[in-house]
Amino acid sequence: MTQHVKTEIAAGIMTMTLARVEKKNALTNDMYRALSDGLERAESDPAIRVVLFQGDGDSFTSGNDIADFSAQADASHSGESQAFRFVLNLGKATRPLIAAVQGNAVGIGTTMLLHCDLVFLAETAKLMTPFVNLALVPEAASTWLLPARVGHVRAYAMFALGEPLDAAAAVACGLANAVVPAADLRARAWQAAESLTKRPAGALSHTKALMRETDKIGAQMSREIELFAERLRSGEAREAFAAFAERRKPDFTNLPSD
Repeated sequence: MTQHVKTEIAAGIMTMTLARVEKKNALTNDMYRALSDGLERAESDPAIRVVLFQGDGDSFTSGNDIADFSAQADASHSGESQAFRFVLNLGKATRPLIAAVQGNAVGIGTTMLLHCDLVFLAETAKLMTPFVNLALVPEAASTWLLPARVGHVRAYAMFALGEPLDAAAAVACGLANAVVPAADLRARAWQAAESLTKRPAGALSHTKALMRETDKIGAQMSREIELFAERLRSGEAREAFAAFAERRKPDFTNLPSD
C-alpha cells in the first residue's frame, strides 16, 4: 500500500485519504492501485458499509500526475494503467461512496464525484475537468454522466474550455450536497457516513443499483478508456505534456488532429 493513500477502517467506514500533499495529491499509478485495492476490499468485506474519500492539505487532488501521463505516452510503455482499473471499480461499486472535497478537484478529482452518492464541499472547492487542454478525452463515463447532471453546454465548457465550477455553483447544479466550512468538512462527511452505516445495507445497495444504469456506465467507460489510451500516445498529447514540463503554452497549430 502506497504511503500516499492512507486507508483506515472504523465503525463500518473505510476512509481513503489522498496524502501526497507536496504534489497537491496528484495521483500516481501506485495511488490508483491503492484506491482500487480499497474499493475491491470494500466490495468483499461485509463489515465495510461505506467508503469515504478525502484529501490532506489544501487540495482534494490536482488530478493525474503529469509525469505518469508522459510515461504512458511513450510508445515503449507497457505497464498496466491502474487509473483505468480505478475508474472501472467506481462504476461497479455497490457500497455508498462519499467525498469530502476542499480546494482543487482536477480531472478524475471531479469525474469520480459523479460516482459518489454524497458529496460535501468546502468553500474553497473548485471542480475542473481540463481534459482537452491536455489533448485527452474525459473518463469515468463523465461524457455521459456530467451532461446528464448539469446540461450539455455547461459540461462542454468544463471539458472543452476547462472552465471551473466553484463550490456554490457545483451545489446549485446538482454535483454536490452542500458547502460547509473547511474546518467542518471532514466531520460533516463522517457524520453522513455514520448515518448510512445505521441504514439496512441491503436496501441501500438495491436503491443505489436502481438509481444507476451500470451497463450503460460500463459501456461508456470502455469507449472512453479505448480513446483515452489512443489520445495519450498522440502527437497532440506529447506536445501538451512537453509544454507542461517546460512551463510554456502548447502549440497545436501544426499538428495533425489524429
